[in-house]
Amino acid sequence: MKLFNAITPSNRHRSIHSRSIDNNISLLLKIIPFYINYILITKYKKKEITILTSNLHITKLLYIIKNNTNILLKILTDIICVDYPERKNRFELNYSLLSLKYNLRINIKTYIDEITLNDSIIKIYPSAMWSEREVWDMYGIFFKNNIDLRRILTDYGFDGFPMRKDYPLTGYNEIIYDDSHKSLVYQKINITQQFRNFDYKSAW
Repeated sequence: MKLFNAITPSNRHRSIHSRSIDNNISLLLKIIPFYINYILITKYKKKEITILTSNLHITKLLYIIKNNTNILLKILTDIICVDYPERKNRFELNYSLLSLKYNLRINIKTYIDEITLNDSIIKIYPSAMWSEREVWDMYGIFFKNNIDLRRILTDYGFDGFPMRKDYPLTGYNEIIYDDSHKSLVYQKINITQQFRNFDYKSAW
């Protein structure tokens, strides 16, 4: 598979941009090889670069690639979490970064279990505040040194972390309006059996 397309008037800019990306990645490997486990470059319509690192090095790596003049990944677009319950380190954290100067997007990936504390990156990317709160709310990953780690999508009295694969679809509690108290109240979920349809012929 060719790394670059032939330079013609129609794709000259595309080839120069591709060459610039590869130069930046080569430089990145020379600067911080200790913090990088591997780099995966896939190409469908455009190059997608994924860097795997340990969660112990995430803050150091992000600080360098944000401030190094040859990379300048100044913008954090999102923090995405994926749950793989069968793995020892069940949570995959993806930091999506963008460099406007070099028109470069890189995905930083790390793995973590459910009891290990992950370092917050709000001192490097202040916009990570809400993203970290969302990951904490949905998956229960605790970000150390986050000064405002509160639930952001669920209620303050919510029990559990709803985006984990082992969280029941019905949840643990339900909310009803109590006319005697004139307010909403929580109660343990109660599934009334006579309103359920059972298909005894189905294997599932």
